[in-house]
Amino acid sequence: MNQTRRILLVGHTEQHRSAALQRAVALAMAGDTPLHIAVLVEPFMTYSLLASEIRNQVRQSMLNEQRRSWDKEVEPLRSKGLQVTCSVTWAENVHEEIICQVRELQPVMLVKDIQRETMLKRAFVTPLDWHLLRSCPVPLHLVSDARHPKPRVVAAAVDLADPDAQYSGLNDQIIAAGTSLATQCGAGFQLLYIHENMPAYVADGEAVADWAEITEQLRASLHQSFVALADRHDVPQERRHFITGQPVAGIIEFAQEQQVDVVVMGRVHRRVLNKWIGSTTESVLYRLPGSVLAIRPESG
Repeated sequence: MNQTRRILLVGHTEQHRSAALQRAVALAMAGDTPLHIAVLVEPFMTYSLLASEIRNQVRQSMLNEQRRSWDKEVEPLRSKGLQVTCSVTWAENVHEEIICQVRELQPVMLVKDIQRETMLKRAFVTPLDWHLLRSCPVPLHLVSDARHPKPRVVAAAVDLADPDAQYSGLNDQIIAAGTSLATQCGAGFQLLYIHENMPAYVADGEAVADWAEITEQLRASLHQSFVALADRHDVPQERRHFITGQPVAGIIEFAQEQQVDVVVMGRVHRRVLNKWIGSTTESVLYRLPGSVLAIRPESG
């Protein structure tokens, strides 16, 4: 067993046998890797209105209930030979607590169920998953579906048009993470790039005459970069997919057609005028049929 690495799972307080738990267990068993389950118990909305003594009693009761429940979940996993540990923590700020535990444990991967939020709520409050995409220092696996707990198809979605992804080596990291996961799980691997054509530029009511030539030159240049990237990682020809389309819709459609279980993507964000500009990863998060493994640049 590899004692130098472990998978960290954020345990679901209500649905213990969640998709993320199934995926984390499958990955831990496939890689012979220890698993730590961090259960974070949040205070309910009216908790602060209770008297101090009552708050303490309620908090302890909630923690004890989670400990009892998770002890029952963990024991069968241990009987299968999986090394599992579990902690139950009171968390006033879940995001801060997750990052604190990640920095303390230094896991090989953080696994968490996708927390779906309404568009209205997202307009006013940044979802926890988005916070983690921007701040988690280790690979972040957000799971929405575990129809195959051990992935059968893994796709690496690279971004050749983003200078940050190119210069930081992020695309290489995405492919390396994808091929490693596929090999570990005995899954198929696919390499994907969605090339978005630029809309025709119009000046004074007339389209630039050679715009088609310009866009074709750009496409050819990006395709050349795609081939070089795939060659560098020995990706077979039949597993290379250079597709023209809109990135978000293209990734979702590809994942549906190929029945992809995990899409490996990068996490590159820019801060402009004190506001975060989100990445494609955030845009596809709630719409993918499978799950996302988000990779952060090593230099980041």
